[in-house]
Amino acid sequence: MRLPIQINEQSAEPLYHQIKVQLRALIVSGQLEEDTLLPSIRELAQTVKCSVITVKRVYSDLETEGLLRTRQGTGTYVAKVGEQERDKHRLSVVIEALDQAVAAGKRVQCSEEELEGLFREAVRKHYDPGGEQS
Repeated sequence: MRLPIQINEQSAEPLYHQIKVQLRALIVSGQLEEDTLLPSIRELAQTVKCSVITVKRVYSDLETEGLLRTRQGTGTYVAKVGEQERDKHRLSVVIEALDQAVAAGKRVQCSEEELEGLFREAVRKHYDPGGEQS
């Protein structure tokens, strides 16, 4: 199975974080269903052009979070994720992104009002029928 994971080599985010965030998003959004067999550690490492150790750490961390499970000799699978657990993970991704955005705004001395305005503008851009949607 080929996972739609995109690596940005120009990003300041470590490869490990980019892979983990995208794989978690695929699972909690339901794009990867329960019992889906993931690529082997070696296969995913080759696909995204990173070390085996990086992918091993991602799989291990997501297994600790309860999103993956490994069956000895058969591979790594998407675990059963209940609706409450799915919502918790789904919202934690958004909270983390918002925290980072607020911290970035604070570093460049944006006021609370400026940040709130930027947030409303971003929401309109992505949700209004006439705006650009992603």
